[in-house]
Amino acid sequence: MPVQKNKKTVDQPLKKPVEKINEQVKQAARAETAAAPLRRYRAILFLVILLSVTAAFGVLTFLVKTTPSFPVDLQITKAIQAINLPFFQGFMVAISWLGFSPQSEIITALIILLILGFGLQWEALMATVAALFSIGLNVLVKDLIQRPRPAATLVHVFATLHDFSFPSGHVMFYTGFYGFIVFLAFTLLKPSFKRTFLVVFFGFLVLLIGISRVYVGEHWASDALGAYLLGALALAAVIQLYRWGKPRFFTAQPVAKAETTKM
Repeated sequence: MPVQKNKKTVDQPLKKPVEKINEQVKQAARAETAAAPLRRYRAILFLVILLSVTAAFGVLTFLVKTTPSFPVDLQITKAIQAINLPFFQGFMVAISWLGFSPQSEIITALIILLILGFGLQWEALMATVAALFSIGLNVLVKDLIQRPRPAATLVHVFATLHDFSFPSGHVMFYTGFYGFIVFLAFTLLKPSFKRTFLVVFFGFLVLLIGISRVYVGEHWASDALGAYLLGALALAAVIQLYRWGKPRFFTAQPVAKAETTKM
C-alpha cells in the first residue's frame, strides 16, 4: 500500500502540467478555427472592394470617352478655385510642384535609397516597381482615352500642359508610390511617433494632390477621381506582389527597427 500512495503522490504533480498543455493546445486550435472564417471574410471583402473599384473605373472611363465634358466638373473647379484662404494658393501649387520633373524623380530616388539604406532590399525594389508601374499605366490609359485638358477659356489654368488629361498622372503616381510608402510605414513600424508622422504626411499628400490638380486648372475632378481609382488598383497589385515575394526571396534581410515610444 505504501507503494500505491507514493504513485498517487507522483502522479498528481504531473497531471496538472499535462492538463495545462492540453488546454493550451485546445485553445490554440480553437483560435485557429475562429481565425479561418475571419480570413475568409477579409478575403471576400477585399475581392468585393476590388471588383467595385474596377467597375467604377470602367464606368467612369466609358463616360469620359463618350462624353466631351461634364457640367459637374466645371462647377467643382470653379468652387475650388473660388477658395480665398491665406496661403491656400501657394500650398496647392507646391503640392503639384512636387510631382513635376525633375523634383519628382529626385524625391522618389532619395526615398528608395533611404529604404535601401535600412537594408530593406525587397521593399526598395517594390517601391521602385510601384513608381514605374503607376507611371507606365497612366501613360497607357491617357493615350487610349485622349481626353483634352481643361481650356483656359473655362477655368483659370496656372500652366498649359500638352499631354492628355485622363487620368491625372500626378494623382496616380502619388496614390501608387506614396500610398505604398504609407503601407510600408504602417506594416514595418510599431506604433510610434515616427510611424504616425509618415502615415499622416504621405497620406495627406495622396489626399491633397487631387484637390491641387483641380485648383491649378490642369485637370478636371473626374480626371482626379479616375486616377484615384486606377491608382488604388495599381497599389493593390503592388502590395499583393510584395506579400507574395517577401517570404520567398528576402526572408534573411533585416527588419526595420521598432520604436519604443508609444502613441
